[in-house]
Amino acid sequence: MVVVVKKKGETEDRLIARFKKKVVDSGILQEARDRQRYVPPSEKRKEQKNRIKFLIELEKKRNF
Repeated sequence: MVVVVKKKGETEDRLIARFKKKVVDSGILQEARDRQRYVPPSEKRKEQKNRIKFLIELEKKRNF
């Protein structure tokens, strides 16, 4: 749970910005997005395999 206390003289916009940053840093938002849809283990493996293949190709292009 993320708790943000308003500091003396702090604007609401700045308070909201600090809250957003804490939520992103804690990983709550990413976890919620991941839980929206069930991904079977086979699909996870396929995505990881494609990600590794992409990174290898990207590294080849950088070293070329």
